[in-house]
Amino acid sequence: MHLQTLDTDYFKLDGGAMFGVVPKPLWQKLNPADELNRCTWAMRCLLYEEAGQLLLVDTGIGDKQDAKFFGHYDLHRGDGPGESSLLGSIRGAGYDAADITDVLLTHMHFDHVGGAVKREADRLIPVFPNATYWVHPDHWNWAVHPNPREKASFLRENILPLQESGQMKFLSETIFPYADTYLQYVDGHTEKMTLPLFRINGRTVAFMADLIPSSGHVPLPYVMSYDIRPLLTMDEKKNVLQQAADENWILVFEHDPVTEAATVELTEKGIRIKEKGKLAEFL
Repeated sequence: MHLQTLDTDYFKLDGGAMFGVVPKPLWQKLNPADELNRCTWAMRCLLYEEAGQLLLVDTGIGDKQDAKFFGHYDLHRGDGPGESSLLGSIRGAGYDAADITDVLLTHMHFDHVGGAVKREADRLIPVFPNATYWVHPDHWNWAVHPNPREKASFLRENILPLQESGQMKFLSETIFPYADTYLQYVDGHTEKMTLPLFRINGRTVAFMADLIPSSGHVPLPYVMSYDIRPLLTMDEKKNVLQQAADENWILVFEHDPVTEAATVELTEKGIRIKEKGKLAEFL
Protein backbone atom coordinates (compact mmCIF):
# COMPACT_ATOMS: atom_id res chain seq x y z
CA MET A 1 0.00 0.00 0.00
CA HIS A 2 1.14 3.53 -0.73
CA LEU A 3 -0.32 6.95 0.07
CA GLN A 4 0.79 10.30 -1.37
CA THR A 5 -0.49 13.84 -1.75
CA LEU A 6 -1.26 15.36 -5.13
CA ASP A 7 -0.92 19.07 -5.78
CA THR A 8 -3.61 20.69 -7.91
CA ASP A 9 -4.36 24.32 -8.61
CA TYR A 10 -4.29 27.08 -6.02
CA PHE A 11 -7.07 29.60 -5.55
CA LYS A 12 -8.03 32.55 -3.37
CA LEU A 13 -10.88 32.95 -0.91
CA ASP A 14 -11.81 35.81 1.38
CA GLY A 15 -9.77 35.65 4.57
CA GLY A 16 -12.67 36.69 6.77
CA ALA A 17 -14.84 33.92 5.35
CA MET A 18 -12.11 31.36 5.89
CA PHE A 19 -11.43 32.31 9.51
CA GLY A 20 -14.92 33.27 10.67
CA VAL A 21 -15.09 35.26 13.90
CA VAL A 22 -11.31 35.33 14.37
CA PRO A 23 -10.04 38.93 14.01
CA LYS A 24 -7.92 39.75 10.97
CA PRO A 25 -4.82 40.80 13.00
CA LEU A 26 -4.67 37.17 14.19
CA TRP A 27 -5.40 35.24 10.99
CA GLN A 28 -3.32 37.63 8.87
CA LYS A 29 -0.23 36.18 10.58
CA LEU A 30 -1.20 32.69 9.41
CA ASN A 31 -2.12 33.44 5.79
CA PRO A 32 -1.55 37.04 4.62
CA ALA A 33 -4.30 38.55 2.49
CA ASP A 34 -3.98 40.42 -0.79
CA GLU A 35 -5.43 43.88 -1.50
CA LEU A 36 -8.88 42.30 -1.95
CA ASN A 37 -8.66 40.55 1.44
CA ARG A 38 -8.21 37.17 -0.25
CA CYS A 39 -5.79 34.48 0.97
CA THR A 40 -4.16 31.79 -1.16
CA TRP A 41 -5.27 28.20 -0.58
CA ALA A 42 -4.23 24.84 -1.94
CA MET A 43 -6.58 22.17 -3.30
CA ARG A 44 -4.59 19.12 -2.21
CA CYS A 45 -5.80 15.61 -3.04
CA LEU A 46 -4.70 12.13 -1.98
CA LEU A 47 -3.74 9.10 -4.07
CA TYR A 48 -3.83 5.71 -2.36
CA GLU A 49 -2.78 2.38 -3.86
CA GLU A 50 -3.83 -0.90 -2.27
CA ALA A 51 -3.81 -4.37 -3.85
CA GLY A 52 -3.94 -3.09 -7.40
CA GLN A 53 -6.67 -0.55 -6.71
CA LEU A 54 -6.02 3.16 -7.04
CA LEU A 55 -8.11 5.55 -4.95
CA LEU A 56 -8.22 9.31 -5.52
CA VAL A 57 -9.61 11.46 -2.70
CA ASP A 58 -11.21 14.69 -3.99
CA THR A 59 -10.50 16.25 -7.37
CA GLY A 60 -9.88 19.98 -6.99
CA ILE A 61 -11.73 22.63 -8.96
CA GLY A 62 -11.29 21.35 -12.52
CA ASP A 63 -11.02 23.49 -15.65
CA LYS A 64 -14.43 23.47 -17.35
CA GLN A 65 -15.82 26.72 -15.93
CA ASP A 66 -15.48 30.02 -17.79
CA ALA A 67 -12.94 32.78 -17.20
CA LYS A 68 -15.45 34.88 -15.24
CA PHE A 69 -15.98 32.07 -12.74
CA PHE A 70 -12.28 31.42 -12.24
CA GLY A 71 -11.62 35.15 -12.03
CA HIS A 72 -13.55 35.31 -8.77
CA TYR A 73 -11.04 32.90 -7.23
CA ASP A 74 -7.80 33.87 -9.01
CA LEU A 75 -7.15 30.26 -10.01
CA HIS A 76 -3.42 29.75 -10.52
CA ARG A 77 -0.68 27.14 -10.54
CA GLY A 78 1.75 26.65 -7.68
CA ASP A 79 5.18 28.27 -7.62
CA GLY A 80 7.13 25.01 -7.22
CA PRO A 81 8.60 22.77 -9.91
CA GLY A 82 6.44 20.54 -12.09
CA GLU A 83 2.84 20.71 -13.21
CA SER A 84 0.44 21.27 -10.35
CA SER A 85 -2.83 20.39 -12.10
CA LEU A 86 -4.63 17.26 -10.92
CA LEU A 87 -3.99 15.24 -14.07
CA GLY A 88 -0.42 16.52 -14.24
CA SER A 89 0.19 15.38 -10.68
CA ILE A 90 -1.36 11.98 -11.40
CA ARG A 91 0.95 11.59 -14.39
CA GLY A 92 3.86 12.72 -12.24
CA ALA A 93 3.03 9.88 -9.84
CA GLY A 94 3.33 7.42 -12.73
CA TYR A 95 -0.35 6.91 -13.52
CA ASP A 96 -3.00 8.04 -15.98
CA ALA A 97 -6.64 9.03 -15.55
CA ALA A 98 -7.68 5.60 -16.81
CA ASP A 99 -5.77 3.93 -13.95
CA ILE A 100 -7.95 5.43 -11.22
CA THR A 101 -10.34 2.75 -9.95
CA ASP A 102 -12.16 4.78 -7.29
CA VAL A 103 -12.77 8.43 -6.48
CA LEU A 104 -13.89 9.30 -2.94
CA LEU A 105 -15.54 12.72 -2.77
CA THR A 106 -15.41 14.10 0.76
CA HIS A 107 -18.22 16.44 -0.29
CA MET A 108 -19.46 18.11 -3.45
CA HIS A 109 -18.51 21.77 -3.08
CA PHE A 110 -17.01 22.95 -6.37
CA ASP A 111 -13.40 23.08 -5.13
CA HIS A 112 -13.57 19.39 -4.17
CA VAL A 113 -15.59 17.86 -7.01
CA GLY A 114 -15.00 20.15 -10.00
CA GLY A 115 -12.12 18.05 -11.32
CA ALA A 116 -14.30 14.94 -11.42
CA VAL A 117 -16.12 16.05 -14.58
CA LYS A 118 -14.81 17.47 -17.85
CA ARG A 119 -16.34 19.11 -20.88
CA GLU A 120 -15.86 17.15 -24.10
CA ALA A 121 -17.40 18.92 -27.10
CA ASP A 122 -21.01 19.49 -25.99
CA ARG A 123 -21.00 16.77 -23.33
CA LEU A 124 -20.08 16.67 -19.65
CA ILE A 125 -18.45 13.34 -18.76
CA PRO A 126 -16.41 11.89 -15.87
CA VAL A 127 -12.67 12.60 -16.03
CA PHE A 128 -11.84 9.09 -14.79
CA PRO A 129 -13.56 6.67 -17.18
CA ASN A 130 -12.89 3.47 -15.23
CA ALA A 131 -13.53 4.79 -11.72
CA THR A 132 -16.37 4.32 -9.31
CA TYR A 133 -17.26 7.64 -7.68
CA TRP A 134 -18.23 7.41 -4.00
CA VAL A 135 -20.20 9.88 -1.85
CA HIS A 136 -22.49 9.61 1.16
CA PRO A 137 -26.13 9.39 0.00
CA ASP A 138 -27.32 12.03 2.48
CA HIS A 139 -24.71 14.42 1.16
CA TRP A 140 -25.74 13.64 -2.42
CA ASN A 141 -29.34 14.58 -1.61
CA TRP A 142 -28.10 17.71 0.15
CA ALA A 143 -26.09 18.70 -2.94
CA VAL A 144 -28.77 18.10 -5.57
CA HIS A 145 -31.39 19.94 -3.49
CA PRO A 146 -29.16 22.76 -2.20
CA ASN A 147 -30.09 25.22 0.51
CA PRO A 148 -29.71 28.95 -0.27
CA ARG A 149 -26.55 29.23 1.82
CA GLU A 150 -24.64 26.57 -0.14
CA LYS A 151 -26.33 26.81 -3.53
CA ALA A 152 -23.41 28.64 -5.15
CA SER A 153 -21.05 25.86 -4.06
CA PHE A 154 -23.10 22.98 -5.49
CA LEU A 155 -22.87 23.27 -9.29
CA ARG A 156 -25.07 20.84 -11.19
CA GLU A 157 -22.48 20.41 -13.95
CA ASN A 158 -20.07 19.02 -11.35
CA ILE A 159 -22.56 16.60 -9.86
CA LEU A 160 -25.26 15.24 -12.16
CA PRO A 161 -22.94 13.84 -14.89
CA LEU A 162 -21.50 11.43 -12.31
CA GLN A 163 -24.92 9.88 -11.74
CA GLU A 164 -25.86 10.00 -15.42
CA SER A 165 -22.71 8.04 -16.31
CA GLY A 166 -23.68 5.17 -14.01
CA GLN A 167 -20.36 5.48 -12.15
CA MET A 168 -21.75 6.84 -8.87
CA LYS A 169 -22.17 4.66 -5.77
CA PHE A 170 -23.31 5.61 -2.30
CA LEU A 171 -21.17 4.74 0.69
CA SER A 172 -23.93 3.39 2.92
CA GLU A 173 -25.26 1.01 0.28
CA THR A 174 -22.05 -0.80 -0.65
CA ILE A 175 -18.95 -1.89 1.25
CA PHE A 176 -16.12 0.52 0.51
CA PRO A 177 -13.48 -1.69 -1.17
CA TYR A 178 -10.40 -0.73 0.87
CA ALA A 179 -9.59 -2.87 3.87
CA ASP A 180 -7.22 -0.43 5.60
CA THR A 181 -9.38 2.66 5.06
CA TYR A 182 -11.95 3.88 7.56
CA LEU A 183 -14.59 6.53 6.95
CA GLN A 184 -15.81 9.09 9.45
CA TYR A 185 -18.75 11.43 8.81
CA VAL A 186 -19.12 14.98 10.09
CA ASP A 187 -21.95 17.49 9.67
CA GLY A 188 -20.67 20.90 10.74
CA HIS A 189 -19.24 22.12 7.45
CA THR A 190 -21.93 20.49 5.31
CA GLU A 191 -24.23 17.50 5.61
CA LYS A 192 -22.34 14.16 5.89
CA MET A 193 -18.86 15.22 4.80
CA THR A 194 -16.63 12.12 4.64
CA LEU A 195 -13.19 12.00 6.27
CA PRO A 196 -11.07 9.03 5.15
CA LEU A 197 -8.57 7.53 7.61
CA PHE A 198 -5.79 5.25 6.37
CA ARG A 199 -3.74 2.76 8.38
CA ILE A 200 -0.20 2.71 7.01
CA ASN A 201 2.98 1.44 8.70
CA GLY A 202 1.19 1.32 12.03
CA ARG A 203 0.09 4.95 11.78
CA THR A 204 -3.28 6.58 11.12
CA VAL A 205 -3.35 9.21 8.39
CA ALA A 206 -6.51 11.35 8.49
CA PHE A 207 -7.54 13.56 5.58
CA MET A 208 -9.17 16.61 7.15
CA ALA A 209 -11.10 17.96 4.11
CA ASP A 210 -12.95 21.08 5.31
CA LEU A 211 -13.27 20.11 8.96
CA ILE A 212 -9.74 21.45 9.54
CA PRO A 213 -8.80 22.93 6.15
CA SER A 214 -5.35 24.17 7.17
CA SER A 215 -2.88 23.97 10.02
CA GLY A 216 -4.04 27.45 11.02
CA HIS A 217 -7.52 26.06 11.72
CA VAL A 218 -6.43 23.67 14.49
CA PRO A 219 -7.45 25.99 17.39
CA LEU A 220 -11.14 25.36 18.13
CA PRO A 221 -12.48 28.92 17.49
CA TYR A 222 -10.92 28.98 14.00
CA VAL A 223 -14.03 27.90 12.08
CA MET A 224 -14.95 28.98 8.56
CA SER A 225 -17.95 31.18 7.92
CA TYR A 226 -18.86 28.74 5.15
CA ASP A 227 -19.81 26.10 7.74
CA ILE A 228 -23.54 25.53 8.04
CA ARG A 229 -23.33 24.47 11.70
CA PRO A 230 -20.27 26.19 13.23
CA LEU A 231 -20.91 25.09 16.81
CA LEU A 232 -21.13 21.49 15.65
CA THR A 233 -17.88 21.96 13.73
CA MET A 234 -16.21 22.98 16.98
CA ASP A 235 -17.44 19.84 18.73
CA GLU A 236 -16.37 17.65 15.82
CA LYS A 237 -12.94 19.27 15.72
CA LYS A 238 -12.54 18.80 19.46
CA ASN A 239 -13.27 15.08 19.23
CA VAL A 240 -11.07 14.47 16.19
CA LEU A 241 -8.16 16.48 17.55
CA GLN A 242 -8.31 14.77 20.94
CA GLN A 243 -8.12 11.35 19.32
CA ALA A 244 -5.41 12.57 16.94
CA ALA A 245 -3.30 13.76 19.88
CA ASP A 246 -3.91 10.61 21.93
CA GLU A 247 -3.07 8.24 19.05
CA ASN A 248 -0.45 10.36 17.27
CA TRP A 249 -2.38 10.62 14.02
CA ILE A 250 -0.94 12.30 10.94
CA LEU A 251 -3.36 14.98 9.76
CA VAL A 252 -3.34 15.97 6.08
CA PHE A 253 -4.64 19.46 5.26
CA GLU A 254 -6.47 19.88 1.97
CA HIS A 255 -6.26 23.66 1.73
CA ASP A 256 -3.07 24.67 3.56
CA PRO A 257 -0.88 26.41 0.93
CA VAL A 258 2.36 25.41 2.68
CA THR A 259 1.88 22.62 5.21
CA GLU A 260 0.80 19.22 3.88
CA ALA A 261 0.63 17.31 7.14
CA ALA A 262 1.11 17.59 10.89
CA THR A 263 0.77 15.85 14.21
CA VAL A 264 -0.85 17.53 17.21
CA GLU A 265 -0.45 17.52 20.97
CA LEU A 266 -2.26 18.78 24.06
CA THR A 267 -0.79 22.01 25.45
CA GLU A 268 -1.89 24.48 28.12
CA LYS A 269 -3.65 26.41 25.32
CA GLY A 270 -5.44 23.33 24.02
CA ILE A 271 -4.58 21.08 21.06
CA ARG A 272 -1.84 22.61 18.94
CA ILE A 273 0.51 21.57 16.12
CA LYS A 274 3.36 19.36 17.31
CA GLU A 275 5.30 18.64 14.11
CA LYS A 276 4.55 19.58 10.53
CA GLY A 277 5.99 18.81 7.11
CA LYS A 278 5.44 16.70 4.00
CA LEU A 279 3.29 13.59 4.36
CA ALA A 280 6.14 11.44 3.07
CA GLU A 281 8.36 12.65 5.91
CA PHE A 282 5.94 11.18 8.49
CA LEU A 283 5.59 7.84 6.72
